[in-house]
Amino acid sequence: MTLALSAELIAAVALVVAVAGAVNGVAGFGFAVVGTMVLATLVDPATAVAFMILPMFAVNVALVGELTREELRTCGTRFAPLLVAALVGTILGMALLDRLPAGPVRVLLGLVSLGFVATNQRAVPLPALPRVSDRDLADTPLVMAVVGGVSGVLFGATNVGVQLVAFVRSFDLSHGLFVGVVALVFVGINGLRVVAAGALGLYPDVGFALASVAAAVPAVAGVAFGKRLRGRVSDRLRRGVVLGLLAVIGVRLVLGGAGVL
Repeated sequence: MTLALSAELIAAVALVVAVAGAVNGVAGFGFAVVGTMVLATLVDPATAVAFMILPMFAVNVALVGELTREELRTCGTRFAPLLVAALVGTILGMALLDRLPAGPVRVLLGLVSLGFVATNQRAVPLPALPRVSDRDLADTPLVMAVVGGVSGVLFGATNVGVQLVAFVRSFDLSHGLFVGVVALVFVGINGLRVVAAGALGLYPDVGFALASVAAAVPAVAGVAFGKRLRGRVSDRLRRGVVLGLLAVIGVRLVLGGAGVL
C-alpha cells in the first residue's frame, strides 16, 4: 500500500476532500462515501480507505460541535450499544482491508455506492433494519448491537457507513440533531480506527500519515462551507446532488474494477 504524491495528485486529493466535506456539511453525511469512492478511482482502493480515516475523524469532530452538552450526554447514553458494537465490527473489517485484491475491492466499493443510491431512492429496501414503525424495537440494545456490528465490518473495510446512517435516520431526529448524532458515532469509531490503522500497518510510512493529517484541513474547510449552505439548500436538492454524484462514481468504480476503464 503506497501513495506517490505528485503535485497533481496532491491538488486532486485536496479538491476531493474539500468537496466531500462540503457535501457532508450540507447533508450531514456523505464525506466518507464521496471522498473514498472518488479517491479509489485515483489510487489503490485499500490506500484510499486508509488515507481517508484521519480526515473523516476531523470532519466528524467538527460536526459533533453542533450538539449541546445535554444532547451529547443523552445521545451518547442512548446509542452506546450501537457505538460499541460498531467499534468491534470496524476492527474486524480493517483487518481484512489489506488482504483483498484491488480489482474486486473497486467493484465492491462501486456496488456499495450504487446500493447507497438505490436504498436512498427507495428502489430497494435496506436489509435487516427496523422500520420507523418499529421504533421501540430499534431502540433496544440488542438491535443496536446487531446493526452496529454488521455495519462496522462494512465500514472498516470500505469507509461506507450507510447502514449506520440509515439506522440513526430511522429515529426521526431533527436534521441538526441527526447530523450531530451521526458525527458522534463516527468520531468514536474513527478515533479507534486511527490507532488500529497504525497497529495493522495500514500507514506504510510517516509521509503517508502526514499527508492524511494535512488532508483534514481542506476537509474541515469544506464542512464549514457546507454548514453555511445547509439552510439555503432544499432536502430535494441535497439528495439529488449527493445521490447523482455517488451514482456516477459507483459506475466508474465497477467498470474500473472489471477492467473496462
